[in-house]
Amino acid sequence: MKNKTRIYRIFLITISLILSALVYNLFLLPLSIVSGGTSSIGTIVYYLYNIDPAITIFIISGLCSILGFMYLGKERTMGTILACIAYPIIVEITSKLVGHISIDTTDTLLIVLFAAVLGGIANGLMYKSGYSSGGLPTISQILYEKFRISVAKSSFVMNLIIVLIGAYFFGLTNALYAVIYLYIYSMITDKVLLGTSNNKAFYIITDKEKEVKEYIIENLKHTVTTFDVKGGLYENKRKVMLTVIPSREYYRLTEGIKSIDKDAFFVVTDSYQVEGAK
Repeated sequence: MKNKTRIYRIFLITISLILSALVYNLFLLPLSIVSGGTSSIGTIVYYLYNIDPAITIFIISGLCSILGFMYLGKERTMGTILACIAYPIIVEITSKLVGHISIDTTDTLLIVLFAAVLGGIANGLMYKSGYSSGGLPTISQILYEKFRISVAKSSFVMNLIIVLIGAYFFGLTNALYAVIYLYIYSMITDKVLLGTSNNKAFYIITDKEKEVKEYIIENLKHTVTTFDVKGGLYENKRKVMLTVIPSREYYRLTEGIKSIDKDAFFVVTDSYQVEGAK
């Protein structure tokens, strides 16, 4: 079973790296889109000094891995080695293949949107594989371990600096396209990781608990779980009702709650996985 899991994870990361390399060589590099990370550094160096991006990516990833071994230890760094070695090689191989593919890049926005979707899928598969892409995220982990600087903050600052450098060399318009790319890229990554939310979870506090509960059970045919809570300000005890319903019934429940108790307090969140309900 462990061998099958390992093979599946290696398959996922391989697909992720190939897809990432194709997105980079087909779309991001030709359009000079600098969105952060080692690939974007490769783009800047390529246009400034005509150095093969694969070489730049390999050198930076290698240096980050060495620092990872020094400051994070062997176990935490080993998961990044596969991507650090394989990705530059795949970038180099795919760069030869895409030379035979002709893509009209005059509609830059369309290309950026398409690249963001494919890039987000690739990144989501990377996270699902359980491996890490290494590179600059390793530096963020080191900064957290040594100086307690949050990973999110250090990653944001490093990528922001790279994007600003890209804006300086390639213009503000390209930087704006990079922002669009990053936004869509992040959204698609989350969708690949979590899937699509087909259900909504309602947390409801109301003075008309009985009526709301009856409405959910009798009209919507869903169950309700009730549990005790205590307010943070006045420490008054209340009851919270929890119910999970299909997204298509979202408005029926919200309108039903408001019609029963216009002062009811409720919070709605996406529910990505529901099991065991009858």
